[in-house]
Amino acid sequence: MFVDGHYCSGSSIPASAVYNEAGILQISPGSTNPVLTDDAAAKGWTNVYRVVGRDDAQGKVAGHYLATHYKGKAIAIIDDKSAYGKGLADETRKALQAEGGKEVIDEQITAGDRDFGALISKLKQANVGVIYFGGYEVEGGLIVRQARDQKLNAVLIGGDALLTQQFYNVSGPAGDGTLMTFAPDPRKVPTAKAVVDAFKKDGYEPEGYTLYSYASVQVFVAAVAAAKSTDLEDVTAVLQSGRSFDTVIGPIKFDKKGDIQNPSFVFYEWKGGSYSETND
Repeated sequence: MFVDGHYCSGSSIPASAVYNEAGILQISPGSTNPVLTDDAAAKGWTNVYRVVGRDDAQGKVAGHYLATHYKGKAIAIIDDKSAYGKGLADETRKALQAEGGKEVIDEQITAGDRDFGALISKLKQANVGVIYFGGYEVEGGLIVRQARDQKLNAVLIGGDALLTQQFYNVSGPAGDGTLMTFAPDPRKVPTAKAVVDAFKKDGYEPEGYTLYSYASVQVFVAAVAAAKSTDLEDVTAVLQSGRSFDTVIGPIKFDKKGDIQNPSFVFYEWKGGSYSETND
């Protein structure tokens, strides 16, 4: 089995072809781009799975939030051109527009950029009230910090990549109020307690995709045990049977594409150097 830890799936597609030809099962804890499983299903492959929700599902949640909470206000959508960042921004834009909303600024940055002064000036001129950012934690942290430096108080909203301590290390207090979409915190799942405690005992906080990676391995072990075989055909027959797998992130079932059934997303908010779920 191959566990793919990338956020984005764009780079995973060619690899999936290799895995399929070699009879290797791929279970991803963090590949969120819809293309990953859509492409595999279109080719008739049964070796590609993920234990995390797709960008189109996450984008619908973010787009709906923008359409309802910022109706009539200036919205900016920015992405970093990556498969993850652009994919998530595209899905959010699509959902926003489906509900009658429309962004006033649509921009791209380049991953690795550090000076966003010109971009912030453009956002200020458009009187932007909210910035949706499809991208990673460092650039997201820099954007919101530099926005505050220029007295732009627009709310920053992003995806799961911003739920890392590194984001706040970069943003500092400017990151307070930043909102992110992700699945409900798996560390709070009762079945995860023993594993979470073991990680913390070793001085590691299992945030982000840690428990998703753990769950990927649990699914594989359970499928092999049920199939009584490690052959790809036998294991995938179990994965596609509608069986529920008990994992540290809760029960998981796969559809015929290899996506989890009924993914859920919630909003988190950074405040005082930590983040928590918000009911807003």
